[in-house]
Amino acid sequence: MSFGKESVKDEDGARPTGGGKLKRIFPNLFDFFKFAETRKCAAVKNSRHYVRLVPLLLAIVSLLGLAACGAVSTGYDVTKGTVKTTYKAAKLAAQLTGKTGSLVYKIGAFTFEVVMAPMDWPMTRDIEDIDGLDPKEAVRQGKVKNSPYTVMGKRYYPMSVDKARSYREVGVASWYGYETYSQQGGHMTANGEAFHPDKPTAAHKHLPLPVHVRVKNLDNGKSMIVRVNDRGPFVSGRIIDLSAGAAKQLGFYRKGTARVLVETVEL
Repeated sequence: MSFGKESVKDEDGARPTGGGKLKRIFPNLFDFFKFAETRKCAAVKNSRHYVRLVPLLLAIVSLLGLAACGAVSTGYDVTKGTVKTTYKAAKLAAQLTGKTGSLVYKIGAFTFEVVMAPMDWPMTRDIEDIDGLDPKEAVRQGKVKNSPYTVMGKRYYPMSVDKARSYREVGVASWYGYETYSQQGGHMTANGEAFHPDKPTAAHKHLPLPVHVRVKNLDNGKSMIVRVNDRGPFVSGRIIDLSAGAAKQLGFYRKGTARVLVETVEL
């Protein structure tokens, strides 16, 4: 991939090539790799951390290259750890380049596209604070996953990641997002992703973000997997808010609500 004629030149005026070009564009990452190499002996004792960091940084380098051309996009059939690592890389690449990044992946028959929202987009919910911070500042700092937050003066305390693994609940589902069809621009979910009413996503008050859940409509037997990336519903008696698109697939879009079974899906 070419980085264009605007690439930085060496001190002698020559245009860097290969590793030299990447080093000029991503000096901090290469400094980290150099440091990691000098610490390799020590890293052997903590090999699991070293092994986790290197794929992540390699993914960031790759995705930053794509971002330089205006997009960060990749497709995967899910294997354990693949989405988590690439999602982190795509998110960081988008932050470093100032461009919206996307990640496309599959879980079985379900396809998900994660797009990081620009920071000037309004949020889908009127969240007053997350972990004591302005919501968007919490997104910037990555303090969203299961941090406490406030809506309409009420404090909510999301469950731990360990507890979420065994989450299973029967209750009423509703859907949201219709109003965004007629509004200009886009909206940001509670964890910084771009909200799209047709995508298979959902909002939950207490699950860590993001997480995947299987939702089964107990009235008609239809089920699907959705990505929980937002907070809500803040209406008494409801356990999950699905996107308009998910409500259509589950067969309760016109009705508005449905009795459902919600359970987490471990990747």
